Amino acid sequence: MSEKIYDRTNFHRYTFCIFSQVGFNEIENQKPNYKSKSGSSYYFTETGVYRLSNHWGRAANCKWRLQPSQNPGTERTKLGFARWEQFHPDNDTEKLYFIEVDFENNSVAFNHKSNERKNPAAILRTASETIKRIKQIRNLLDNDSWTQYYPQKNRETLKKEVITKLIQTEKSLPEIKSEI
Repeated sequence: MSEKIYDRTNFHRYTFCIFSQVGFNEIENQKPNYKSKSGSSYYFTETGVYRLSNHWGRAANCKWRLQPSQNPGTERTKLGFARWEQFHPDNDTEKLYFIEVDFENNSVAFNHKSNERKNPAAILRTASETIKRIKQIRNLLDNDSWTQYYPQKNRETLKKEVITKLIQTEKSLPEIKSEI
């Protein structure tokens, strides 16, 4: 089954995309092709779209994330670019998402099944299942007081073990913790 082809006419309908932050000079002296009710501006090209916005994440019925540049700056409004082939279908019923954790930076994010997986063992989940797991993982990353109940294990190793099982299995957090 081939994936839907996105362009300027349909990219804004139930899609997932990770935009790459770019410099404002990319759209210098250009007028936006479209301006949304929420104030975001869109600049279309043959290969993709620039989005100038002060809000990322949920955008109407889409899930659009901004991957910050090396020097993201302090401005609230950011410019992102995405190629048309970086847009993927989104819905609430299919298992489209997998979870990625960066243990070095203590961060967690979700990604679409059509994008490259850094961890091929991560299982696919629906959007709501993914959100629930991400909340649990963020809590585990931010708060390690729970690790005191496992004195036989190194805290960081324990966190990694539990989080990895949350990503790679359907087991609940209490089930995982009780198995340790």
